[in-house]
Order: sequence, then C-alpha cells, then structure tokens
Amino acid sequence: MELSVEVVLKKVELPNGETLAYREREGGEKKLLLIHGNMTSSKHWDLVLESMDPSFKIYAVDMRGFGESTYHQPIRTIKDFSDDIKLFVEAIQLTDFSIVGWSTGGCVAMQFVADYPGICDRLVLLASGSTRGYPFYGLTEDGQVDVNNRLQTIEDVRKDSKTLTIQGAYDSGNREVLKATWNMLIYTKNQPSPDRYEEYVDDMLTQRNLAEVYHALNTFNISSVHNGLTDGTNQAKDITIPTLVLRGDRDYVVLENMATEIMEDLGEHARFVELKDCGHSPLVDDLEQLLKEMTDFLA
Repeated sequence: MELSVEVVLKKVELPNGETLAYREREGGEKKLLLIHGNMTSSKHWDLVLESMDPSFKIYAVDMRGFGESTYHQPIRTIKDFSDDIKLFVEAIQLTDFSIVGWSTGGCVAMQFVADYPGICDRLVLLASGSTRGYPFYGLTEDGQVDVNNRLQTIEDVRKDSKTLTIQGAYDSGNREVLKATWNMLIYTKNQPSPDRYEEYVDDMLTQRNLAEVYHALNTFNISSVHNGLTDGTNQAKDITIPTLVLRGDRDYVVLENMATEIMEDLGEHARFVELKDCGHSPLVDDLEQLLKEMTDFLA
C-alpha cells in the first residue's frame, strides 16, 4: 500500500570531488540506506520509498555515474563505489543504519561492510551479485554465452556485443531496446505501470559507466578462493553483522549458484530466503512479499 510520504531529492558534495544525489524519505528511528543496481539509480527504489513502513527513515543514493550524481573520475572497481558510500554517510552524518543492496548494489554493500566495520547494523542482499563477483562472458559465433571465454580486460568488455547493444541504446536514446532487454531478463512476469516504466527508462538513460560497472563486477572477489579471473581478498570473513540474502526463484540475472556462493562465504552470519514467483525485480513482481521479509529482518 502506498503511503502519503514525502520523498525529497538532495545532493551532497564529497571530498573526492564527486557530488552524489540521494532521495530522503522521512520516517521513524530506524535508518535504512538503499543502494541500487546497474542500469538504475535511486529512482528505481520508488515503490519501496512509497510503501515501506513509516517507522523507517530511508536514504536512497545515486552512485557515481548514475542518476543525478556526477561522474568526474571513472570507477575501476566495486571498492570505488563503496568508498564513495563511506564519504557519503560521513557527509550526511548517517550512523547506526542498515543497508539494502540490490544486484550490483549488493556487491557494493558487501565491500562497504567488509571495509568499514561498526558502521552498518544489518545487511540485506537483494538479488545480489556474488561475493565472488559477476562473471562477464563473451559469446560464441552463434550468439550464445561462452562460459569458457570470461573476458579479461575492460577493453574486451567495451568491445563485447552485449555492451555495445546497451551502450548504443543509451547513446541513441533507443527506449525500445532497453525495454526489450528488461522484458526479456527482468520484467518476465509483471511490468511497472506504463507511466512508471517510462520514468525508469528515463533513469536508465542517465548511466555513464556501463562498461566500467560490467568490468568491476567481473573482477570483484571478496571470497577466499580464485573466481576464475581474480584472487579473492578473503574479506567476506569480515562481514559479521546479521545478513539476509534474498533471491527470487525466477531470477534470470543472478543465478542460484551466486546466492549459494554468498551463503558459503558469509557462513553463520547469513540467512537465505527465496522469494516465491519473483524475478530480478521483486519490487515489481511482489512488493508485499519483499517488504515483509525486509521489515521482519530489520525490525
């Protein structure tokens, strides 16, 4: 149920020269930071901002290169994003909060919690990339994903046809290509309302770091094992706060093995819940189920 709450878009300058935009929703004493995924920004959290229990005061940030935030210095790693988050929470004096990280945002959240213990109280990983990264594979001659060809460099990622397709849609403003991609991979059951969907596409078109994010996910690895491309930093063991791992049973983006890897690497600190009949966007597929699991865990 949508609540009559005001969501305000604000901006804050960071010491590293970037300016991050964020949406702030007033609420009670429970503080929650939402970190979005690739091809999105804080805009894509709108259903949560509108509907989550008013006992939560919510902050939803646009990461560097997304939404209304700047992109002066290109990112190279997931840690670049998480270090921005550290500067962000210091700049707005946010303490004693929980984090929900969606997809790429889950990787950013894990890196943040591992690097900066004692700041975040609880962690929700929603359809998150693995502790061992999100592999970026090339294609076979007939256009199928080639799991034997994990791309090595950002130059390879930039030249890959999957990157070229989405970047080309960004550059030309081709909304139909973006919608077709999301309908095939993400909105496989439910779709947002037509007006909201158009706003989401507007939001996708703000991204300025597509290849960099793909490469950062490909090389991300905080586990204790080699992921096929990079050695692990073994930082997953430093995530000792209560963690809820959520994955939809129909998620075609984050596969089941990725959630399994997270659970293996986080061990006793993590609890897994499968979201029934949900894809990569439980916010659209079953908002009520998502909010219940999040609220019960964060209460």
